Amino acid sequence: MPYTADKPERPPTGEELRARIPGWGADLDPKDRPAVPRERFDPGASGAHWDFPERQEEKWPRERSIEHKILPPVFGTSCPPKGISGPLRQFAYRRYSEGRAAHWLLLIVADRVDAWESHLRSFLTLRPDNPVTESGVLSEFSRHGISSRFGRRRTDVKHQWMDPVIVGGPWVLAGGAAVAVLRAVRRRRRA
Repeated sequence: MPYTADKPERPPTGEELRARIPGWGADLDPKDRPAVPRERFDPGASGAHWDFPERQEEKWPRERSIEHKILPPVFGTSCPPKGISGPLRQFAYRRYSEGRAAHWLLLIVADRVDAWESHLRSFLTLRPDNPVTESGVLSEFSRHGISSRFGRRRTDVKHQWMDPVIVGGPWVLAGGAAVAVLRAVRRRRRA
């Protein structure tokens, strides 16, 4: 309905809506509610069988927001703080409120640091990360990757040129640094 200078039509009353739409307004009158016989308003009856739940054991010092006095009774333990990313996360929680952007930006930086630590740690295993297969670059050639980008007005085509630099650039830099270190070690041994 467009906006006009005329007086708008009167909205339908509750009785008119109830007559036209089956079940309309079922939550207005308690007699019309299907769950009324089972409903009781008793703020003291929460259904809990304890005053304060049993606390989960802390295996390492957990991050806790400065807004809260204590940790919640149950918390996640899947990602213990480790490496350089652990102190970064602890600093974010100890120093900044969850309402501050600095808190979340530090947590994002800690996630990126953790990813790099994991990449570097993978080189110490028998199966290190493989950037070619894990980035999905091979599917560009086998799954119509190039033809799917043209003529379809995809927005990712605008930044597509940056993807090899962002994904492959750090690996090329790491490889170049490794070659430079090996050359320096070789020169020192000869001297």
